Amino acid sequence: MIRRSLPRRPKKVTRRVLILAALPLTFSAIADEGMWTFDNFPTEAVAEKYGVDVGDDWLTRAQLATTRLENGCTGSFASPDGLVLTNNHCTWSCIRNLSTDERNLSDEGFMARTRDEELQCPGQQVSVLVDFEEVSDKITSATAGMDEVEANEARKAELTRLESACEAASDGARSCEAVTLYNGGQYFIYEYKRYDDVRLVFAPELDIAAFGGDPDNFNFPRWCLDMTFLRAYEDGKPAQSPNYLRWRAGGPEAGEPVFITGHPGSTDRALTVAQLKFQRDVVLPLWLLRYSELRGRMMAWQYTSDEAARTVQQRILNLENAIKVRRNELKALQTDRMIERKALQERSFREAVAADPDLEAAYGEAWDLIDRSLESHRNFYEEHLFIENSAGLAGELYAYARTIVRGTAEREKPNSERIRAYTDAALPGLEQGLFAARPINKEFEKLQLTFSLEKMREWLGPDSRWVHTILGNEAPDVLASSLVSGTRLDDPEFRRQLWEDGVAAVAASDDPLIRLAADIDPGARALRTRYEDEVEAPRIRGEEMIADARFQLYGTDTYPDATFTLRVTYGAVEGWQEHGKMIEPFTRTSRLFERATGQRPFMVPTSWSMVREDLDPDTPFNFVATTDITGGNSGSPIIAADGTLIGLAFDGNIHSIAGDYWFDPSLNRTVGVNTAIMLEALKTAYGADHLVDELSFVD
Repeated sequence: MIRRSLPRRPKKVTRRVLILAALPLTFSAIADEGMWTFDNFPTEAVAEKYGVDVGDDWLTRAQLATTRLENGCTGSFASPDGLVLTNNHCTWSCIRNLSTDERNLSDEGFMARTRDEELQCPGQQVSVLVDFEEVSDKITSATAGMDEVEANEARKAELTRLESACEAASDGARSCEAVTLYNGGQYFIYEYKRYDDVRLVFAPELDIAAFGGDPDNFNFPRWCLDMTFLRAYEDGKPAQSPNYLRWRAGGPEAGEPVFITGHPGSTDRALTVAQLKFQRDVVLPLWLLRYSELRGRMMAWQYTSDEAARTVQQRILNLENAIKVRRNELKALQTDRMIERKALQERSFREAVAADPDLEAAYGEAWDLIDRSLESHRNFYEEHLFIENSAGLAGELYAYARTIVRGTAEREKPNSERIRAYTDAALPGLEQGLFAARPINKEFEKLQLTFSLEKMREWLGPDSRWVHTILGNEAPDVLASSLVSGTRLDDPEFRRQLWEDGVAAVAASDDPLIRLAADIDPGARALRTRYEDEVEAPRIRGEEMIADARFQLYGTDTYPDATFTLRVTYGAVEGWQEHGKMIEPFTRTSRLFERATGQRPFMVPTSWSMVREDLDPDTPFNFVATTDITGGNSGSPIIAADGTLIGLAFDGNIHSIAGDYWFDPSLNRTVGVNTAIMLEALKTAYGADHLVDELSFVD
């Protein structure tokens, strides 16, 4: 096995091929488009457009400085002592879990004056990608000559074997994950250094971290101090992080080239037109109907008590954010001209495949396989969603029950035969979350479970066998109250004991949620198998064939869809034209106070109001850049060409939401927090000189 820490620079194809590739794939290295892997960054295109040389040394330093928060965000090392900068909204679960009836850290903010005051975030993990190896040939060999169902099983077994071999080779020092790129065109094993002890160091008040709330979300101009410091610990001491980013105190200049490293969650730019229509017609409408109603219930419930308000305070903001995303994704897919553009690109690509007899023989069936998978999925989408994906049984408590029931059974199997969420490589992260001492509000659990049971009955129908099995003669609210009141799964030690004692303990348990999960599991597994055989297997085979055909026709100088793996994107600090008006790239501190109303979500916290006269009104606050990012990039460092930190990504503009499907360089923008306002706030509003002293600066 070849092991390497430095990204390998692949051979570049010609510019003529790059241009041709951009037409049918919507991928282009000429616009500021692409969430590029570190082994395939378009160095020449960046040098040509911006005059910046991004070499292996730059990429390696950025790779080792960038962290992944395993709850779905990004961060970066900000000092040699494990200090991690990320977004405030990426730490809401930590802040909520550390809050009490006496102290709401969301409202008050938090700052540790000493290392001893730093508070451990329950279940939080931070990872750093230290190495990677392509294993595509091994997957190809393992699945050769098989039909799609056999290949699907063999592929999963081989990926599990490769993960285990990687971890064994590191003597347990690394966490190894299989990574799929280009929808099956490439497979990698990524090696991570993982930190399980992560502590809260500093968090501003929610009123300034999320100033403007949902009305301002995905909009610009903005005034959000969406920042937080965590610290990674190892063996009870601050982790050593020599690869950290120095700060530029003044932030970026207009027009300056910038780069963002991070872990974008997912995009769907390589999907077929049929897959996009399935999202438009099936997935997104049902999602929006369910969660719009859930938001309403949460907003009403928050007024029942102070604890209820604290429990859902950040959850409502998260839900509002997700609803706005899904609503605008649906709007994008309802835009005829964009669907027609995708159809034209797909038709051009298919014609190129059909024109070559060898390509047609090898890959011509791909689109039919995907169409077949979608047709099958339509037949049981809701049943699979509500039962196997647990949309009908929402809440942390049932999630614990399902994990314990299914996980203890899976551990009885050989590692290569397990569901991949329960392999040896996955178990450490799973167990940390399962055993974490998170506070659970049982009244909120009842609200979620009641809602999800009602939606299950509504969508599956009262005659569904699942409705009869789960509800019997009970009303959803009565059953939810009984299950939640009777369970002991809110006790982490009870969960640990069941998990460690295994299948016998689960079988003997009289906990009502354990019993429900055990009763449901055989049928849910059957749904899972049906999904894997009828939907997943032909889809993956079809997507692999399409990816291979693209490589054959256009080379490999394109970027893959986002997969919550490390990427780098480039662009410049630049506003945009809209409705005949130029949107300037910077906001300044003075306008924050002008927009304040004294009522949420436009309320400035007391810590800022008290020092208003001391704050420089001209300090740059938020800014935009042409960089291509998506969810998961929250908390990503915005880096200058010289490798210094100049900002912190926290959002995109409203046009960026359609970036899940296509990128518009004239409109899509990243929104970031300027280093200038982060430092001004630390010094003037919070008196955090000890943190400022810990940061290193480059003039």
